[in-house]
Amino acid sequence: MSQLEALVVKVDDRLANLGDTLSLDGHIDQESFSLGDHTFMLPEGISYNLVLTNAGEGILVTGIVKAQAEGVCDRCLDPAHLDLSAEVDEYFLFEEPQAISEEQSDEEEGVDFSLVSDEDTIDVSEALLSALLMETPYIVLCREDCKGLCPNCGANLNEQDCGCVAKKEEQAALEGPFAALGKLDLNDVVLSAFVI
Repeated sequence: MSQLEALVVKVDDRLANLGDTLSLDGHIDQESFSLGDHTFMLPEGISYNLVLTNAGEGILVTGIVKAQAEGVCDRCLDPAHLDLSAEVDEYFLFEEPQAISEEQSDEEEGVDFSLVSDEDTIDVSEALLSALLMETPYIVLCREDCKGLCPNCGANLNEQDCGCVAKKEEQAALEGPFAALGKLDLNDVVLSAFVI
């Protein structure tokens, strides 16, 4: 997984009171990001539209992150273009929560949260990247009905039918266990049935 450049926001007087909000619109000149074995280029970077809200125990960050991503199709290896638009929803707590009981501690162990830093800042870049990754398909296709490459000759089946499938079916018909039945003359079989 890639990292975005830090996008640090100061939690100051604008977010001092419960219910205070701060809108952030902007752009990050990110060149690429990775998911699994895929690397996606971002020719236009990443744009975001966020609202930060003082929710009492922390700062709630909600909004939208968008990017035009370019990758490689998993089926035909042609370029694949993705329009990514993802919802951001991240909570930055002012203080780490105190576990009241062992049972609650076990439940909270799987809960992921971030904290407002000691300098009263939050870095929303990880929230933006996580949202983008959630919207990025793990199997990348240039189009939904991509036919891929011929496993025999490597031709791009979106551009032409190479004929390998027809040849393989024809060969299988000639060599299959019922190939001899294809050589039978059914007229001879019908006539011999009446001769008996």
